[in-house]
Amino acid sequence: MGDIGISIPKQRNVALMIRCEHLTKTYNGVPAVDDLCLDIQAGETFGLLGPNGAGKSTTILMLIGLIEPTAGACFIDDLEVAKNPIEVKHRIGYMPEDVGFYATLTAEENLDYSAKLYGMGADKRKERIAYLLDLVGLDNVEKDVGDYSKGMRQRLGLAKALINEPKVIILDEPTANLDPQGVADYRRIIGQVADEGTTVLVSSHILSEVSRVCTSAAILSRGRLVVSGTWEELAAAATGNRENITIHVETHSPMPAFDDPAIISVDYSDHRQKAKIVARSDIRDGIADALLAEGIAVRLIEAQEPTLEDVFLSYYHEEAVL
Repeated sequence: MGDIGISIPKQRNVALMIRCEHLTKTYNGVPAVDDLCLDIQAGETFGLLGPNGAGKSTTILMLIGLIEPTAGACFIDDLEVAKNPIEVKHRIGYMPEDVGFYATLTAEENLDYSAKLYGMGADKRKERIAYLLDLVGLDNVEKDVGDYSKGMRQRLGLAKALINEPKVIILDEPTANLDPQGVADYRRIIGQVADEGTTVLVSSHILSEVSRVCTSAAILSRGRLVVSGTWEELAAAATGNRENITIHVETHSPMPAFDDPAIISVDYSDHRQKAKIVARSDIRDGIADALLAEGIAVRLIEAQEPTLEDVFLSYYHEEAVL
């Protein structure tokens, strides 16, 4: 099945750092990622959202070169990943949900081993490791990593992903094992990394967490792109595409019954001086005119803006019925 997603055009004239062109991965004829087209600009902090099984991890594995696409292609910094896997790995940092380390080595020793794989000299390794351990709050920890808590391992995983000063850092469920303080520290670190110009891709099923650190997002469902854009663009598109709209009205005196055919339901309260109206379209002007004709002064009339959860669920509902 082809891509059904909505990609909201971006007008920022910034170079693309990540591109997916009709990216597809099938297993036994079943698509895990289905004709995905996606652009992520340099310096952007981008969220990849979707429930478990949506295709997020498969997409990431193709982006980092661990699996090859069945069809289509993905690019990092204009390099096609499948054709340039080594060059791409020098440009990216990756933190999986479950980070692996040598349990009998310290954090510094684990990072030093990783840095050597990138051909980093001794002085540069020492400088970079000291900076990263301070960044993730592990600079004074001397014990072996095997004695770390899950949260500490997650912090070290973030440092490991940054060891090679990558242009792109890809994080898969980065807050899965963190306590509230760890989550706050993670947000701070990602903000600092983004401020330095690194492109950040965060994959998660936790909407609230992605919305705190990312400026744009794409929603995947069953391997397909549902929509992508900034939060403002997603909310605006969802508002425009919603089947129903909720309107709140407050007046200085009791309201009459409304008979507009677009109205689905009306709930009155506070002696009919407040009403919650669910309608098929935005009929605020008609409501205001009707009240004015009755000589009723309006205190408030507004459409309820969708929450991020509303946006998220509206797109999922739309995709599920296609």
